Amino acid sequence: MAFAVPHLIQRWPLLVGLAALILPSLFMLARQSWSQESGVQGPVILSTGLWLITQGWRQPNPLSRHPAPRSALIGLVLSVALYIFGRAYDFASLETAGLIVALVAIGALYRGWRAMRPLWFPILYVSFLVPMPGSVLNVITGPIKNGIAWAASGLLRMLHYPVAREGVTLYVAQYQLLVEDACSGLNSLVTLSALSLFYIYVLHRGAWRHAALLLLAVLPAAIFANFVRVIILILLTYYAGNQVAQSYVHEAAGMLVFMIALVSIYTVDKLIQHTIGAER
Repeated sequence: MAFAVPHLIQRWPLLVGLAALILPSLFMLARQSWSQESGVQGPVILSTGLWLITQGWRQPNPLSRHPAPRSALIGLVLSVALYIFGRAYDFASLETAGLIVALVAIGALYRGWRAMRPLWFPILYVSFLVPMPGSVLNVITGPIKNGIAWAASGLLRMLHYPVAREGVTLYVAQYQLLVEDACSGLNSLVTLSALSLFYIYVLHRGAWRHAALLLLAVLPAAIFANFVRVIILILLTYYAGNQVAQSYVHEAAGMLVFMIALVSIYTVDKLIQHTIGAER
C-alpha cells in the first residue's frame, strides 16, 4: 500500500482542507489536554492510531473515486457543524469528536462505507483522543477515589502509621493529603483503556476469550496502580514533608502509576496465556 504522489498532488485542495481542520485541533489538544497529566499519553494514541489506520487501508488505490454515499455527505455536514460549534465555544470534546467524524465521513465519500469497515477498530481507538469532560470523569472516578482512600488509610493504620480519613481527605501526622489530587492518575483511565485495547487488538484479536478476560483486567490494574501511588505519597509526606511530596516527585508518581498499570496488564496477559495453554 502506497500513496501515489500524482494522486496527492491532484487532490491538493482536499489536503489543504484537511490540514485546515486537523492542525488547529492538534494544537488545541497539545495545549489543553496533552500538557496535563490526564492527557499526556495523547500523542502515543495518535501515533499508534495512525499506524493502525495505515495497516487497515489495504485497497491498492485508496484515493480512487467511488460514488459518494448520501449518508456520508450528511455526516460530513453535521460533523463539520459540530466541529465549528466546538471550536467557536471552546468545547474541546465537541471539536475533537466533530473532527474525527468528519474524517470518517470524508473517507466514506472517497471509498464507500463497505471499504471503511476494516477500519472500525482504528476509528474506535482514535476516538479516545476526545477529551472527557471533567464533570463526567469525576462521576466515574469519585467512588473509586473514596475506596482507595479507605483502603490506603486502613492499611497504614494496621502498620501503626498516624493516618486518619475524612472522605477523600487523609490526615498524616500534622499533614493533610487530598486523595482527589493524589489519585489524579485515575484521570488516565481512559488512556490506559485505549492502550490496553491496542495491545489486545494487535496481539489477541483472533482470540476473543483471551481478549475479553484481558479487557476485564484494565480497571483493576488502574485501581491497583493508583492505590500504590497514594501509599507512596502518604509515606513521602510522613517522612519527608508535604513540600517534597508535592514537588516533582508528585509528577513522577503519575508516570509510575501508568507503568504499574501497564506491567499489571502484561502480567495478567501472561497468566491468561499460561492458563489457556494448560487447558489445552
